[in-house]
Amino acid sequence: MSTADLVFGVCLLLGGGLLLLTLVVDDVFGGLLGALHLGFDVAGVSPTPLVFGFLAMFGAGGLFGLHSINTSVGVATLIGTAAGLVGASVAFGAFKVLRQAESTDSFSMEDMIGSTGRVSVGIPANHFGTVLISFAGASHNMTATADSEIPAGRVVKVVSVAGGNLVVAAIPVTTNEGARSDA
Repeated sequence: MSTADLVFGVCLLLGGGLLLLTLVVDDVFGGLLGALHLGFDVAGVSPTPLVFGFLAMFGAGGLFGLHSINTSVGVATLIGTAAGLVGASVAFGAFKVLRQAESTDSFSMEDMIGSTGRVSVGIPANHFGTVLISFAGASHNMTATADSEIPAGRVVKVVSVAGGNLVVAAIPVTTNEGARSDA
């Protein structure tokens, strides 16, 4: 194993591993760069995934140049640099899409009062179950309680909030029985 193999291999493993961690826990690594006073964005994307994407693909491209097409270390470094730029671009695109998908709207549980949802786990009287509510552009599975038993699948309305839980009431089931049709 040559020094070039070691450098390219470490870049691939370190950059790829840290890019994966950044994807999972971006706030931690973004916070580290903030501590280093690099508090800037590249078109709304933290530079962290760009650096890690470059580093990972630099290592992959360098190893490809050395072992697949048997080039010199200098040419492998150029191939690694080109691959690194592609990797940074892909990371930029992916994280840009992820940033745009994040919700900027914050809300409190009190904002849910008056909303309707469906019971996903039955609610025993004066005990807890769960309710699935579509609110603020997302689905939320919330813990809820009620004065009377409400079976799973029933549509409910949020009437108040108690601590960190919703208080719901069953919406009366309407039927078409006895309805007239003028058709």
